Formats: sequence, C-alpha cells, structure tokens
Amino acid sequence: MITCFIRYQIDPTKRAEFIQYAQNWGEAIPRCGADLIGYFAPHEGSTTLAYGVYSIENLTAYERYKQRLAADPLGQENYRFAQEEKFLLREDRTFLTLASAPHSSLVQS
Repeated sequence: MITCFIRYQIDPTKRAEFIQYAQNWGEAIPRCGADLIGYFAPHEGSTTLAYGVYSIENLTAYERYKQRLAADPLGQENYRFAQEEKFLLREDRTFLTLASAPHSSLVQS
C-alpha cells in the first residue's frame, strides 16, 4: 500500500472554493478506486496550505485510478472548476509508504 500526499498552495481568499473542490473529490476519489483519507483546508496558522491524502495498492493501481478519475464526470467537472476559479496556485504530490508499522500497543496497568 502507498499513500499519496498532495500539498496545495491555495489562494487564501478562495478557501470556500477549495472546500467545495475537496468535497467533490470526497465523492469521486473513492468511486474511482482509491481509499480517501481526507482533504484538509487551512484552519489556524498558514492560510495558504491545504492537503489531500489517499491510499492505493501500488503505482500500477494508481495509473488505472488516474484513468478512471479523468473519465469520471464529477472528476472532469472538478478539474474544470479548479481551472476556472484559479484557487490552486501550486500542487505537489509525493507517494510514501508507512514505515512505523506495526504500531506498538500501549500496555495498561
């Protein structure tokens, strides 16, 4: 399993548009085959950083997922929405694997 972390730089005056974008992905991403962990909008501190996080089996599955997402009607609309509203200033993806598993159990006394 790999996890994709998307780091967005957003226009701070268009936070509401980013939230709508995130909610749309909340429907489209799972339908297209990835396990969406969530989208995170600025709350305290930076007003320009936002994140999207999802897991997928491997890079081969990711390529299939990207094709399905590009063909998905809501996915297509969300891409258009972002281009028209210009709230995404930068988008960076990195794929990571969980390095801390198995997690230790806390022993209660």
